Amino acid sequence: MADFQEKIGNLCPEAQCDDSGEFLLVTVPDEKWHDLATALKNEMHFDYLTALVGVDWNEELGVMYYLTNTDTQEMIHVKVATTNREQPRLHSVSDLWAVANYQEREVFDFYGIEFINHPDMRRFFLRNDWVGYPLRKDYDDSPEKNPVPLDDEQNEDNTYRLVEDEDGNVTRIDGKVFDDDEYVINVGPQHPSTHGVMRYRTSIEGELVKKVDVVSGYIHRGIEKMCESLTYPQTLLYTERLDYMSAHINRHCLCLCIEKAMGLEVPRRAELIRMMMDELMRLSSHLLSYGCLTMDQGATTAFFYGFRERELIYDIFDKTCGARMSMSYMTIGGVVADVHPEFINDVRHCCDVVTEKLKEYHKLFSGNVIAVNRMKGVGILSKEDAINYAVTGPSGRASGCHCDVRKCHPYSLYNEVEFDEVILENGDSMDRYMVRMKEMEECIKILRQCCDMLEKEGIEGEYIAKVPKLIKLPAGHWYQQVEGSRGAFGVYLESDGDPKPFQKPYRLHFQSPCFNLVGVVDLTCKDNLIADLITITASIDYVIPDIDR
Repeated sequence: MADFQEKIGNLCPEAQCDDSGEFLLVTVPDEKWHDLATALKNEMHFDYLTALVGVDWNEELGVMYYLTNTDTQEMIHVKVATTNREQPRLHSVSDLWAVANYQEREVFDFYGIEFINHPDMRRFFLRNDWVGYPLRKDYDDSPEKNPVPLDDEQNEDNTYRLVEDEDGNVTRIDGKVFDDDEYVINVGPQHPSTHGVMRYRTSIEGELVKKVDVVSGYIHRGIEKMCESLTYPQTLLYTERLDYMSAHINRHCLCLCIEKAMGLEVPRRAELIRMMMDELMRLSSHLLSYGCLTMDQGATTAFFYGFRERELIYDIFDKTCGARMSMSYMTIGGVVADVHPEFINDVRHCCDVVTEKLKEYHKLFSGNVIAVNRMKGVGILSKEDAINYAVTGPSGRASGCHCDVRKCHPYSLYNEVEFDEVILENGDSMDRYMVRMKEMEECIKILRQCCDMLEKEGIEGEYIAKVPKLIKLPAGHWYQQVEGSRGAFGVYLESDGDPKPFQKPYRLHFQSPCFNLVGVVDLTCKDNLIADLITITASIDYVIPDIDR
């Protein structure tokens, strides 16, 4: 680490390094940030922008950048801030990491920070007539400022970028999203094949897609803002309202992050149960993905097949958790109750059934000539683009990326079980589909090993640690990621060490894998048929509440 800090010091003498936390923290002045970012990516191979988090530190507005070297899996984070609250500006890194395009727009939307040299400085989630920036600490949330609008939102065709010349002078250049002679149609937000209330303003020539402008925010609920007024146990609820097909996994991630900040050790039995619930959730999610992808291509029978087997998993959840979708089962320190007495037998039965039914799924759809023609070679995402856009999960692994958090940054008890990271190379819709089909087999492999491990633990055991009634975290910040159903799900947690009894997070950010997935819709759909847009987006497999939050 000392050699690494020395390299950064040589590249940017103004940078300050702090290695007292879990990852090296580099604080750099904004005017030096882009040059350092270029060196970090090109010379030190930090090619994966893991997270980009806007924060209001009262005296400063800024961003935390979490970077990963995909060769060594080493992580660092960089803090860049400005003291100008009237006209806050930072330099964009969207030319280095393409995923920063949408993420910087999110920061602009909620904090009002403009990014110099960003190609498209528009709001992303909120209406273009919204007043103020909701995640600032001085935000005025009175209804008079933003009354409920009774008129339709106008299409945001106007955009701008801030261009800096060699002398450091910044000039605003206005532009258009679409040219006047382009033929633009709407796909969504009411269309079932957009998998939720997502709207694509799509420019076409004949039947070919030329450009897709993603219009999001139709179900934005301000979850991160609400979490700033809740205690730590109260925030857990909202993780299940993000990607609801990754509910257990998301909640697990937030629990891990809070437990890390507390220095709390979770009982082994509790962590084993958590891991089993995660894998059942992943299996359920992939079954839904199979059903939706097939239905989008007209295979209605296959859709019902996927739902048929998901009922077995929901029955398992129901017995132990008392709920089928939003389970509220994991908690800080473990789980709220031990598993149902029939849990192990039910999980083994589910594994046996799904193993047999997977053969039926392949026979019905995977080799179907229509399905193959609709998916093979369609919507190709290269390995380089997958890393550049931080596409993880099955979609990233279908492009040849080694990005499974369970392997790259093991957590829970995943280092005690044997399973394969499914990686394919073509990066097309067929490979994305096949990765999920093969991952269901790996889920079953993990679950069977966990059943054996849980049996050895005995019928009863400690399933929750002793946790203080009032949870108070020291001042600091932490980052935790897990392998969600659709990719790397991350939690950024910052505490100001408030001594008051009911301490609340100073900043809580959910790094959504689906937000990155929707960022490649334009890239993968361009020059494909308009009908292929439905196939491609179904194979990418995003969930809208995880994007909108």
